[in-house]
Amino acid sequence: MEKTFSVHGQVCVGIDPHAWLLTEWGLPDTAAGAEAFGRQVVAAAAGQVGLVKPQVAFYERFGSAGYVALERVLADARAAGLLTIADVKRGDLGTSVEAYGQAWLGEGAPLEVDAITVNAYMGVGSLEPVFTLAAETGKGVFVLAATSNPEAAELQRAVITEGEQAGQTVARSVFDAAGERNARSGASSIGSVGVVLGATLDLATFGLDLSKAPTRGLTPILAPGFGHQGAKVAELRNLYGGYAQGVIVSESRSMLAVGPDRIKQAIARRVVEAGAARG
Repeated sequence: MEKTFSVHGQVCVGIDPHAWLLTEWGLPDTAAGAEAFGRQVVAAAAGQVGLVKPQVAFYERFGSAGYVALERVLADARAAGLLTIADVKRGDLGTSVEAYGQAWLGEGAPLEVDAITVNAYMGVGSLEPVFTLAAETGKGVFVLAATSNPEAAELQRAVITEGEQAGQTVARSVFDAAGERNARSGASSIGSVGVVLGATLDLATFGLDLSKAPTRGLTPILAPGFGHQGAKVAELRNLYGGYAQGVIVSESRSMLAVGPDRIKQAIARRVVEAGAARG
């Protein structure tokens, strides 16, 4: 990932074929429409950014045909040299979570991607099989820690009352667990276990202090919320402090809404802005 940042910067283009977006793009609200949409976004992103992030739900809604469409979008992305983050938010335990990992991170799997999003509602430790597979295959995992939807704040800002993490917020415990996993891996730069931290949040209220980054195994951050949701790329360092160099600036709706004829230019503008913010 660090190499991708150095070559292409930190912008990640979302691939979210909402029904209304398909209509605005002149495409049918079908698996074929979602496929055409995704492949056009990939073509616009290729050579400009290093990452794309399909929101799997918008393909899954079409059943098996949707998954075939997604496989073709992912194949285009691989051919274009783009890293792919599947926004799947999977979470389970034992052999079930291991199977999820194999489905998305397994080498040669039909849905193979470079990273996935996961949730740790059953405990961060329940995700260990996915962390292990990611490390073995050179892939990445992003654990939900502090998300921008207001319904999540009550849980994510809740303070743990027992055990080694007593006194910490739930968000902080997830963040620390990811950092500890990266430190144990011996990674000298960016680790394979990241977190999702919304760019529109006051992270201090979630018990998170990002002012200083670790000397080894920087925890990467997938940061949704730029563009339509209100966060500005120019604020990257203010928002993420010492972790800013490992932030993936994820943007979807504000880029996609400009339509197929202007999306390439919209991506180019955001890449310039992100480069200036990085310094």
